Amino acid sequence: MRSIFNLPISLLVLVCVFSMVASCAKETEERQATGEVGAEMDIQLTSTAFTHNSPIPTKYTCDGEDASPPLKWTGVPEETKSIALICDDPDAPMKTWVHWVFYGIPPDVTELDEGIPKKAALDDGSIQGITDFGRSGYGGPCPPRGKPHRYFFKIYALDIMPDIGLGAKKKDLEKAMKEHILAEGELVGTYQRK
Repeated sequence: MRSIFNLPISLLVLVCVFSMVASCAKETEERQATGEVGAEMDIQLTSTAFTHNSPIPTKYTCDGEDASPPLKWTGVPEETKSIALICDDPDAPMKTWVHWVFYGIPPDVTELDEGIPKKAALDDGSIQGITDFGRSGYGGPCPPRGKPHRYFFKIYALDIMPDIGLGAKKKDLEKAMKEHILAEGELVGTYQRK
């Protein structure tokens, strides 16, 4: 009987690589089965305030007016029943910090002006949930001084109108969206306080 320790290093590396690939494939299958992944990144999300992976202007942060940035999107499937938007900061200390939870946006809406009012229910029926600042509406970047943080603006086309009412948090929206995402898109901005 041959021990694994007697195998050539190149064969051991090959076995390790194959094992990692198989593990990743299994994890992807599991996430697809639960609706965590699988939607295409078909929606093009842009802003006139900043480009992908570039700094967010101070106006849209806690150091400025704390106004929500203007956003525009294309590529929403025809069968979409509503749009949802989440903005969060995975670089925050301790946990991913939620800056915006926005859902029930009508499917024919293709852009948001800057400075969306910080209230739960808007005139078009869309709803802004509760952020980690403990309130409804957009809360701009406000990281501790130091390295830049990334802010992920994620947009989702849904085949439902989420029935989660007012006061929902990111986890509530994500649960409601599970297996209902038709397409999605992402725009990342950065911010650093000096």
